[in-house]
Amino acid sequence: MTDKPKNHHSIVIVGGGTAGICVAARLLLADPTLDVAIVEPSTTHYYQPLWTLVGGGQFSREITARPEADYIPPGATWIRDHVEGFVPERDAVMLRGGGELHYDQLVVCAGIQLDWRAIEGLTGALGSHGICSNYSYDTVAYTWECISTLRGGRALFTAPGKAIKCGGAPQKIMWLAEENLRKRGIRGAVEVSCAFAGPRIFGVAKYRRTLEKLVVEREIVTRFEHDLIAVDAEHKRATFRRPDGQTVELDYEMLHVTPPQSAPDFIKHSPIADREGWVEVDKYTTQHIRFPNVFSLGDCSSLPCSKTGAAVRKQAPVTVTNLLAFRAKRALEARYDGYSSCPLVTGVGQVVLAEFDYDGEPCESFPFDQAQPRYSMYLLKAYALPEIYWNGMLRGRM
Repeated sequence: MTDKPKNHHSIVIVGGGTAGICVAARLLLADPTLDVAIVEPSTTHYYQPLWTLVGGGQFSREITARPEADYIPPGATWIRDHVEGFVPERDAVMLRGGGELHYDQLVVCAGIQLDWRAIEGLTGALGSHGICSNYSYDTVAYTWECISTLRGGRALFTAPGKAIKCGGAPQKIMWLAEENLRKRGIRGAVEVSCAFAGPRIFGVAKYRRTLEKLVVEREIVTRFEHDLIAVDAEHKRATFRRPDGQTVELDYEMLHVTPPQSAPDFIKHSPIADREGWVEVDKYTTQHIRFPNVFSLGDCSSLPCSKTGAAVRKQAPVTVTNLLAFRAKRALEARYDGYSSCPLVTGVGQVVLAEFDYDGEPCESFPFDQAQPRYSMYLLKAYALPEIYWNGMLRGRM
C-alpha cells in the first residue's frame, strides 16, 4: 500500500466499498501479478446492512465499522485520494490531490450519494427534534433513541421515489418500531405510518402480498405517492409532494427520513454518465456502452436492479470474468441476470428473504416459501451475512 500513487496502473478501481474491494480481491486471486490500484479516501469500511438492526436497538453501531486498511487486498495499491472527474478519451482519472491517474482498464464502483440537502429544512435538523435516519453512521444511533423514547403521536417513515440503496430499508425500521411500541404496551397511542413516493410497499408481487397482509394486521397507515420535500423541525411538520403537484403536510412526533440519492457528482457530471447520472453500462456484462475498457457495478452503475450488497455479490464475478476476458481479447461471455436480495425485517427474529431478478421473478436460495417471515432468515441477516461479508465477499471468496 502507498499514499503516493504512480501515474499509471493496469487496472484502476474507483471506490473501496463493497464492490471495489470484492473486484480487487477477485482480480488478484485470479492473477496475483496484476497491477491493481484502488482509489478510496475513506479509512473506515462500514457494513451498512446491519444499520437497520442498529436503529432497531439490536446492535451497537460500532460493530459495523472496521479499518479500511484491513480489507485492501494484498498486492493492491491503495491511493488515498478523491476522484474529481474522468477523461476516458485519454484513459485518465483526475484526482483531487492533483494530477492524473492513467489506466489500461477502469472499474467504477464509487457507491451512491445521499442528497440530504434536497429536502428543505433537513440540514441541521437531522439527528435532533425527532428526525432520524438509518442511512448514516452518524445518525443511526439516534433512530433507536427516537423509537425507545416515543410515547405518542405519529411515527412517520419516508422513502423517495427514485433509486436508493437497500430499497427495503425504509420499511424495515418501521416494522421494528411498530413491534417495539406493541411490546411496550403503547401501540394504541401512536399512529405508525409510511409515506412513500412509490405506488406500493414493495415491487415484487410474491413478497408484497405478505407485507400488505402485515400492514392490515398491524394497522399501519399507508400513504403512497407522497414524496418528502421539506421538514419544519420546530413545529414537527413534514411536507410531501403528490404526483399531481399538490402538497400535503403531516405532523409527526418521530420522522425517519430516507434521503433522495444519486450517483456521486464527479460521476454525474462526467463523460461516462448516462442521462440520469449513472455510469452507463450494459446490464448483462457491466461493460461501458461507449468506452469498452471501462466497467462499472454496484450503486453508481446504471444496472437496472436493486442497489444492494447481495446484487454486488453476483455482479463482481461477472465484472472480473469479463474484464479479464477483455484484457485477453476474448469475448465477454459472463452474464449478470439482475439478481438482488432484500432481507425484509418484519420484527425482531422475523425476516422475509426476498430474492429476485431483473424481471421481478423470485429466484430463491432455500427449499421453502421465503415470503413467510422466519427466525432462520433473521439469524442469516443478523449473524451469518455479516460474517460472509467480512470474511468471504471482501476476500474474493464469495
